[in-house]
Amino acid sequence: MNNSKTPSLWSSGEPFIWLTGGALALSLIMVAGIMLLIIYSGMGFFWPRTLHTYTLKNGKVYLAQLIEREARPKSDDKEPDTFRIKIKQANRSLQNPTDFLWIDEADIAKDELNGEAVVLERRAWGDFYGYFQEIREEGKPLAKGSAETQAVLERELPKITATFDEIYRIERYEVGGNSEEQFKINTRLRVLARDGITSGPEVDRLNDKLKKLQEEYKAQEAELASLRSSMKTEVVMRDAQGRETLMPLSNIVHYYGPNAMGFFQKIGHYFSKVGEFIFDNPRESNTEGGVWPALFGTVLMVIMMSVVVTPLGVIAAFYLREYAKQGTFVSIVRIAVNNLAGVPSIVFGVFGVGFFIYFIGGQIDSFFFSDTLPTPTFKTGGILWASLTLSLLTVPVVIVATEEGLAAIPNGMREASLALGATKFETTWRVVLPALMPSILTGLVLAVARAAGEVAPLMITGVVKLAPTLALDGSWPFLHLDRKFMHLGFHIYDVGFQSPNVDAARPMVFTTSLLLIIIVVCLNIFAISIRNRLKKKFATSAV
Repeated sequence: MNNSKTPSLWSSGEPFIWLTGGALALSLIMVAGIMLLIIYSGMGFFWPRTLHTYTLKNGKVYLAQLIEREARPKSDDKEPDTFRIKIKQANRSLQNPTDFLWIDEADIAKDELNGEAVVLERRAWGDFYGYFQEIREEGKPLAKGSAETQAVLERELPKITATFDEIYRIERYEVGGNSEEQFKINTRLRVLARDGITSGPEVDRLNDKLKKLQEEYKAQEAELASLRSSMKTEVVMRDAQGRETLMPLSNIVHYYGPNAMGFFQKIGHYFSKVGEFIFDNPRESNTEGGVWPALFGTVLMVIMMSVVVTPLGVIAAFYLREYAKQGTFVSIVRIAVNNLAGVPSIVFGVFGVGFFIYFIGGQIDSFFFSDTLPTPTFKTGGILWASLTLSLLTVPVVIVATEEGLAAIPNGMREASLALGATKFETTWRVVLPALMPSILTGLVLAVARAAGEVAPLMITGVVKLAPTLALDGSWPFLHLDRKFMHLGFHIYDVGFQSPNVDAARPMVFTTSLLLIIIVVCLNIFAISIRNRLKKKFATSAV
């Protein structure tokens, strides 16, 4: 007689399996929803929106883009459903109180589309919506009317843009480099004077060089003044209320007429705006323009962090697993490493400020840059200290992943190598390390994914709102470890929470978030592809 009992539903564990599966499905749905929201809100930012001419019943006229439409809140359930629209009217330079405005649909008397309406993207004061009236040069009209003005503008704007870019190049590289050289010479003269040397060949040589630099500086200033004076072309614009404004072409970045654009023209404009967003510098307190400095700073910081954290984590894991005598002390170290992974990132930031910036940076300045003190060189935030701080933040991940990989390697491989006469180091270098590469790359993938999105420790170790000079450029020593940098994560925080115009900044937040996700995914795909290739290689070798 069989007395075995059928296990109950709870004792079989099946409900827990369904609960785990449901939690996983819910998590995936939430992640997919967030991604869809970011993609929809971010990618739609570049599409040229139609300009509507809204005429209200009270006589007011708005030339604006339709942003969204929603039902008005009702104070009584018996009230009929009414709607309102949110429009972007721009034209902040004409004393408009705000870029964005809510209008009741019941108050709109007429909604028209004018094919001559244009959008001007400006270097300052944001966008301008209006109509071309005429274009002037030194006060003399060159063309009148929308079509004639636009024809002249298409010819003159590229010239003005090229002149503006030349001014930017001279100011950034020539004048900036000249000023830096003068600062170095004046610092050297001050050091010599402090040592009692006020004359002699060295002082004369420095003074001659300084005089030559000052003459070059005057010539550069004269060239800049000449270039600025050459940009005298202006365009007269009219807004929806009939007000006219005189706008210099030097303040115009682009212009386009969305109402007159066909579908394929809009697609071309869309991709040109995507390229501008990726490769241009930011404007208007980071709410317009591009994010190239932040993108470059993020990638460079992640690379520098990876270069430091990978050997550091791998060496630590090798010591703990292969060389250290297993016992209480090693167990305590492993527990400490695991606990480090749960320490808040801001704590690492505070440690980075105290140890890297104030202690190590202060020592570097006192030994190598004493001439420039009290102005700090390394005793302040920079990309080097930010990268080292994130290296400490992510090193537990690399150590744990590497140790797990070492534990998975069969001891027979080590014993076979030693039996053939190889030393312990040769076995580690030629046998264990190649087989361990997939696990190392797994730890690096996890480290990159965490480091790329961290913001809190960077805010106090080197990241800034605007850094027009990149940490890597064509001037010696090419990689400037002491420079501050921009970061996509901090850019999102700054635009989303520190911008005075929240509605204008919101699309930039979604777009930058999408770009940061793409960067992290690309870095992970690159590392994962290498890891899979190595796994396949060693699996084939084993066969």
